[in-house]
Amino acid sequence: MISDRQLKILEAIISDFIDTAQPVGSRTISKKYPLGISSATIRNEMADLEELGYLQQPHTSAGRVPSDMGYRLYVDSLVRENSISSRDKEIIQSLLLHKIIEAGDLAKKAVKLLSDFTHLVAIVSIPKFNKCKLANLKLIKVSDSKVLLILVTDTGIVKNIQLALSNSEQFILDKISDTLLDHLIGETIENIDVRSILKIKEKISSFGNVVDYLIPIMRDALKSLNGTELYIDGISHLLETNEFSDTERARHIFEYLKNHSDVEKLLESIPENKLTIKIGAEIGDVKLDDCSIVASSYKVDGNSAGRILILGPKRMDYGAVVSTVNYISNTLSDVFSGIYL
Repeated sequence: MISDRQLKILEAIISDFIDTAQPVGSRTISKKYPLGISSATIRNEMADLEELGYLQQPHTSAGRVPSDMGYRLYVDSLVRENSISSRDKEIIQSLLLHKIIEAGDLAKKAVKLLSDFTHLVAIVSIPKFNKCKLANLKLIKVSDSKVLLILVTDTGIVKNIQLALSNSEQFILDKISDTLLDHLIGETIENIDVRSILKIKEKISSFGNVVDYLIPIMRDALKSLNGTELYIDGISHLLETNEFSDTERARHIFEYLKNHSDVEKLLESIPENKLTIKIGAEIGDVKLDDCSIVASSYKVDGNSAGRILILGPKRMDYGAVVSTVNYISNTLSDVFSGIYL
């Protein structure tokens, strides 16, 4: 345990370090923060905080910077969520609600907003397609040898799959589409298999040859739709920070973000329905030891569906980032659940 006075000094050091990116000395704290104690007392308390593991000295100067342990105490005990201004709320809502007709478009706008507001890397995932329910289905002839299968989920995700199919008339495709939709609407995508489609075949027996050809193609197409869709923005912001102005350090982060399987694992490690902050080694990947993340999930009809995540240096404005993540995750939940539609 540390004293209230030590906690106030730690808060002042971290606040100053977030603003300046420079090691903080006792004279800086005594001049800039009205703590009511002398510079010598602050210096002694800083030495104790370093001994306890909350501060560290990057070099022989008198200045100190927070350790991961110091950041953790700061995040758990001192960070206060900033309130988003009415103007910023209006900007977020107007951009997220303006002519959105597809989940991918919504995710692109959300990730851009997150990155623009925080000046950090933002990541948004949309619900796994195969976990969603079918809301619409259409087969459209695009040429003599190609047909487009359009699948729409209840969460607004649209998938277009090109199928090789010759000599098909649009009225036949319409009949097949309507019959399939009548029987499969509301069904979870992952539960739509060959067996369920074969049961429908007798309803459209006059088009049996076309259906026989479509079934294996549709089966393979549905199997390919299992992955999570990720949207990432703001990678260039890393280069603007002191911590990652070294291009070699930044390169490791860039390579990590290019590997979607690593990013997907990171998102899956985020608890549902809970704001999560991880610092350095807590993230669980050595490539991100110099980073912190702030993450949350958003809901579709009350169920946790996608994730949003901010990644940046440990020296981030946690209060501002938390408020932005919370507001956009709540807005996404409302939009995906149809509250604004």
